[in-house]
Amino acid sequence: MKPIETIMRTAPVIPVLVIEDAAHAVPVARALVAGGLRVLEVTLRTPAALDAIRAMRGVEGAIVGAGTVTNPCDLKAAIDAGAEFIVSPGLTARLGEAAVASGIPFLPGTANAADIMTGLDLGLTHFKFFPAATSGGLPALKALCGPFHQVKFCPTGGINLASAAEWLAFDPVLCVGGSWLVPKGAPDEAAIEAAAHAAFGLRT
Repeated sequence: MKPIETIMRTAPVIPVLVIEDAAHAVPVARALVAGGLRVLEVTLRTPAALDAIRAMRGVEGAIVGAGTVTNPCDLKAAIDAGAEFIVSPGLTARLGEAAVASGIPFLPGTANAADIMTGLDLGLTHFKFFPAATSGGLPALKALCGPFHQVKFCPTGGINLASAAEWLAFDPVLCVGGSWLVPKGAPDEAAIEAAAHAAFGLRT
């Protein structure tokens, strides 16, 4: 099993996190891990993101990666901050080649057949399907999996607790990305842990 597949199979939902304040990083990570969601994607959408990755790496049981990685400079900064895996919203040859060369587990975003073929040319077989809900939803992913039977996916974008189970029931889907678990503002650890427990229960 490839390292990225091991990460994807760790829990049914990968929380997609936008951390505005690095002081929130540890409480958020602690609550999510306590709820069973160990794989955490910290998006590089805020100035606090890299510090949040560094802080979350200190939470026992957490597997911390960087999301919204769009170029080799982002890739290097995320790796230097301690990211254990990389997620991108799309895929370019430049980013893909740099990620593959680095050896880090890499989950690039794809939305169509051309994206997937670009990834396959780089030796990649595990992808994010993004933005899932507005790229044709589950019917589109099922259609793509016809010619690309060897690939596995983590659909992300527009998925919530109510819709996640339908995605997860499709065999090529190993997990989904979810931004619903952690609302903006100061973290309520009890509420986040409860949301994580509910998401973890999607696998059973």
